[in-house]
Amino acid sequence: MISELWPHNLTWQEVDPSRHPFDSAAAAREVRSLGPAHRIPHRPEASAGETVMSTWSWNEGKIWADAMTSALMERYGRWVVGWRWAHDEGDFDGGPVGSWCCPQHSITTPQETLDRVVSALCEWRAWVESLAGWFEAYPLELDGIENHRILWERAARNLILQVVDRTGCGSGWYHHCRQVLTWFLARWGIAPDNARDLVDRTVGGRFHSWTSPDTTLVNDVAERLVHSLSPDDRPQQSAQPPVDHLERWLDVRETVAWHEAPNCGGEGPVTPARDGAAEDIHAFDAALDPNRAEGLLAALASLRADAARDARLDFELLQSWQQHVLGLPQPPAFRTAPAYAKEGGERYGIAPDTQARFDACLAESAKDHDTSYSLTVRAARAYLDVCFFHPFDDGNARSAFLALIFVLAREGVTLADVGLLRRITFQADNPQDVLSLTRYIDLHLTDTRHTTAAPNP
Repeated sequence: MISELWPHNLTWQEVDPSRHPFDSAAAAREVRSLGPAHRIPHRPEASAGETVMSTWSWNEGKIWADAMTSALMERYGRWVVGWRWAHDEGDFDGGPVGSWCCPQHSITTPQETLDRVVSALCEWRAWVESLAGWFEAYPLELDGIENHRILWERAARNLILQVVDRTGCGSGWYHHCRQVLTWFLARWGIAPDNARDLVDRTVGGRFHSWTSPDTTLVNDVAERLVHSLSPDDRPQQSAQPPVDHLERWLDVRETVAWHEAPNCGGEGPVTPARDGAAEDIHAFDAALDPNRAEGLLAALASLRADAARDARLDFELLQSWQQHVLGLPQPPAFRTAPAYAKEGGERYGIAPDTQARFDACLAESAKDHDTSYSLTVRAARAYLDVCFFHPFDDGNARSAFLALIFVLAREGVTLADVGLLRRITFQADNPQDVLSLTRYIDLHLTDTRHTTAAPNP
């Protein structure tokens, strides 16, 4: 499980500037045309060390920055998420960007804030373009690598030094260093998974925060990395049919160790003073587009009414909410063709019984179904069923979130916060992703019960 807004997991295919056109001269105009540019949160009158400032930064400030990242992604593609990868201990540790730090320090007046967004976006893009230039300076081939290892070593050494200079070796800088080396290997024919494993084995644990590596260490890392390469590391051609990630999810669904899911939040109703789902929609979705927020809030109201009457969760119910979400004149139909997500990285098949299988899975979210699964597990499974059956042509992530909230609401549970449950992605065939989602739901549920039970100061 990863946040789709984190830059740490970007692949070279996602950031390669030759695949993603960008006009830096038009960046200021484009940024200012986006929804979040018109809804910059008001900065409190407080110093950086005060609690009110840190609270604002983590809540309103971060949610607005996330909304801006989402809007930029829709405009340019996922490569833009690096615009907030600041030096040292900014929004993300150890990045190459100096124009942005974090909401607490970078969100000020609307004009200054947008200027920083534009500068950070252009700075990130310029860095990626400079890396592409360094990669192209060493047009290397795996065939005959034995005769060219010295060139590969020189390239790896220079890239490490470039990252050292760019990041200043602040907190966590080595994560980006490993990423850049992985990108380089992937650019020149190493299978991405192999490239990541090779770099992790070579670099892992040898670089440290706030510490610049000496020449001996840099040379040794470059040499070890290159000497671990072989022609067998290129992607293998396969004549196998395309993977159906829906079927992979259904296999995981049947075999994952659900009994390991935490249940500290317990069962039974809880109604906090604040509705975390509604507040997140007001803060995040409204910053993107007021109409988007209006549709989601209408769907949320509808699902709470459906939960109060103990409705059965099935595709027809999801349809009724999705009509609000997408602002359509009628409920959207179930898809009729294979669906794709994660920029084509996952493919979800379609068959005559796909919708029926979907409804059967959703039915298991009910408390009276013949299973012993906890509320946390049932909510997580409903969320992931929507993700990987991918029933709609658009808006499946929002639909999955609503399904999760409905399963909780049907048993009288409202979460005070949903920050860990949105703007995240999961791998269909990764059992640990499933359990991570159950942990996040349980954390929010536990915290909701604690804060609701606590007496007012």
